[in-house]
Amino acid sequence: MNSAVESKPRTSAVASQSVLIVEDELLIAMDLESTVKDMGLDVIGLATNKEQALRLAPKANIAFVDVNLSDGATGPEIGRRLIDEFGVTVIFMTGNPEAVTGRIRGALSVVSKPATPANVQSLLMQALRARRDRAVGM
Repeated sequence: MNSAVESKPRTSAVASQSVLIVEDELLIAMDLESTVKDMGLDVIGLATNKEQALRLAPKANIAFVDVNLSDGATGPEIGRRLIDEFGVTVIFMTGNPEAVTGRIRGALSVVSKPATPANVQSLLMQALRARRDRAVGM
């Protein structure tokens, strides 16, 4: 892990943001959770399917969403609902980004798996900026 990121103090803007991880591969989910926590953000839960993700959605600000989950290729539907119904900033993660790119209106990004911690950190910073800019624009 990047010690510069780990040593950053938690600002109220960062600390107030909660991240949902929608991933059915435990090692990937745990790696994401570690990276998110190292940045000072809270992980509100890990979901492996649509039902779990939607149950946790009201508590989330940002979500990493895998395309293929334990209940099938439900990631795009979950992402769309997180964006439209809950105002969550969504980052899709998949081994096949071409299958999703351009299909989900409002998603912040689509990233190839496996994502490095540096890539995840960069995406989280983009998500935080996008949320801040959206809040200022309101």
